[in-house]
Amino acid sequence: MINKTIRAHFPGLEQKVNNEPLIYFDHAATSQTPSAVLEALSDYYTHYKANIHRGIHQLAQRATDAYENSRKFIGQFIGAQDSSEIIFTSGTTQGINLIARGLVEPLLEAGDIILTSRLEHHSNLVPWQEVAKRTGAHLQYLDLDEATQVLDLEALKAMDKDQLKAVKAIAIQHVSNVLGVEQPIKALCQWAHQHDILVVVDGAQALPHMPVNVSDLGVDAYCFSGHKAYGPTGIGVCYLNKSLHTQTQPVNFGGEMIHYVGDFESNYKNPPWKFEAGTPPIAQAIALQAALEFIESVGYDSIHTHETALAQRLYKGLQAIDGIELYQSPTTISQGSHGIVCFNFRAIHPHDVATAYDMEGIAVRAGHHCAQVLMRQLDAAATLRASMGVYNTVEEVNRFVASTHRVKEFFDHVTL
Repeated sequence: MINKTIRAHFPGLEQKVNNEPLIYFDHAATSQTPSAVLEALSDYYTHYKANIHRGIHQLAQRATDAYENSRKFIGQFIGAQDSSEIIFTSGTTQGINLIARGLVEPLLEAGDIILTSRLEHHSNLVPWQEVAKRTGAHLQYLDLDEATQVLDLEALKAMDKDQLKAVKAIAIQHVSNVLGVEQPIKALCQWAHQHDILVVVDGAQALPHMPVNVSDLGVDAYCFSGHKAYGPTGIGVCYLNKSLHTQTQPVNFGGEMIHYVGDFESNYKNPPWKFEAGTPPIAQAIALQAALEFIESVGYDSIHTHETALAQRLYKGLQAIDGIELYQSPTTISQGSHGIVCFNFRAIHPHDVATAYDMEGIAVRAGHHCAQVLMRQLDAAATLRASMGVYNTVEEVNRFVASTHRVKEFFDHVTL
């Protein structure tokens, strides 16, 4: 288990909510921020705030060096072959929109197919719906194992040959933000590339919890957000394989992404800069390096062991309470579910339950989790989601289960 001193890195956790010590179980929505990231942000704004790639004065050079050094670090962190494959974005959503519009849309014709899954977060679904609408292509949902919700590769391999020819891209998440299910991305890429199909991965819920090596996975594009990985909001990364740089077109245009501007036409810088129009989130990009260094200092093995133990303990505790409906399979939980436990109180709206938890100082997510297609599959309008990170403790899980008993008794009494 991770040493409790890890919590000392997170000043935001040392507070009370409704006069109770805060339990933050909403990590999948956004993580809390370690001191090292706060210090990196403060250092930029205090000592070298300047725009990048523009000025020749010392502050501008320091800011540019820190920004580009972060790009190099992140490239190495996720196994990119070259730092130019790292494009800074505002988050996962912007990265997926860039790939959908700049790379995949020009390849599509009416009748073409984009494969995706019913587990997708809206950020990896709506952009593809819009691309399909503009091109006459259409979305098709991948078959998933009914029990585990893991991609059925054998069903994919059995796809009709004529239909297969129409598939141009697969847009899929690495880990579900609702069920914590992990998809077999490497095997999927190996199959897809045999058929010249691009694979675009939403890694927002994977990178905070597990090592990601984009070269080993073989993905064409991989997007994630900084704020879910202990970094600041407003920063994300879109990995784009270098072999696709030339054919991918920018979707945002303006300052600093240009090479030469004529009276009526312009040309653009080399990647990654041609994809980063305007002033980027400089401080956030620099601080993202600090966030990933924090993850590196803890180690993914320790993170996985810790989060798996917490999720299993919480699942077991909730399972023992009559009237609690759990949405994940025992297999998913045994693998750790990347710290996520999804459940409902039978016959009680999750918003009401989340309010009751809040009165106990507990932050959980209630709603459709930007995954309405999945909610329909689960036959639920909304669910509760407890999602944990490296800073959560066994004691917090025990307190959460005890609170659940109290909340349950309250609603049982109210509904009598």
